[in-house]
Amino acid sequence: MGIKKAKPVTPGLRHATFYDFEEITKDEPEKKLVKPLKRHAGRNNQGKITVRFRGGGVKRLYRIIDFKRDKDGIPAKVIAIEYDPNRSARIALLEYADGERRYILWPEGLKVGDTVMSGPDADIKVGNCLPLEKIPDGTIIHNIELTPGKGGQLVRAAGTFAVLLAKEGKYATVKMPSGEIRLINLKCRATIGRVGLAEHELVQLGKAGRARYLGRRPHVRGSAMNVDDHPHGGGEGKAPIGMPAPKSPWGWITLGRKTRKPRKPSDKFIVKRRRIGYGDKMV
Repeated sequence: MGIKKAKPVTPGLRHATFYDFEEITKDEPEKKLVKPLKRHAGRNNQGKITVRFRGGGVKRLYRIIDFKRDKDGIPAKVIAIEYDPNRSARIALLEYADGERRYILWPEGLKVGDTVMSGPDADIKVGNCLPLEKIPDGTIIHNIELTPGKGGQLVRAAGTFAVLLAKEGKYATVKMPSGEIRLINLKCRATIGRVGLAEHELVQLGKAGRARYLGRRPHVRGSAMNVDDHPHGGGEGKAPIGMPAPKSPWGWITLGRKTRKPRKPSDKFIVKRRRIGYGDKMV
């Protein structure tokens, strides 16, 4: 599990870095745990582009991940660690005592042959999934639920982790990777440990082609467009944008404009924001 650098024999390799894939133990995914993945290229259900500069990319199969971890009281053995093209983290293949197989996010330190378990009676060790009320204060956790039984929604990217700070009443106080501190229902589940592959942020693509493999198309500057395509466009030569503040293609102010709606229902669960002064005042 690390990063390797290629010899600079071409301009595209000069600054590129790659995974060494040392942690991978199985190349082909479990056939019963994959399904086709339809590409949308940034379009909504009406076919309109809602996210620009998306499209193309290599063909993928979606790996069905068990974010709920609801198979309680049955030990599961880790039989493989695999690559998942749909996320930054690696995934681990579990085989339960009754023969069922499921994928989970691979936590750092979990090895092939280890045993994991979920449920209120599980031990506090890496890979086990428990309700927050059963996890001691100060524990590093990931794959955290926001609604009991819905499945993990928070802290799922490679190398990320949250910290359980305290428990009071019906809620646990959890510090997120962003620095935000929020309240989460004690009945919600979380997995012990940190998501593996912390080196993910060190990978440099090195050339535009590797971005195209990921489905990212070129991001065109507004100043390079025509005047009828963007507020920054037009002019002779390299011209300034000609306005006090940069704008989006639709004329919205883009620097300093707050995008979070005030008084959202979830505001009451935020103890400290990741950025003081962002949105409405701290609660």
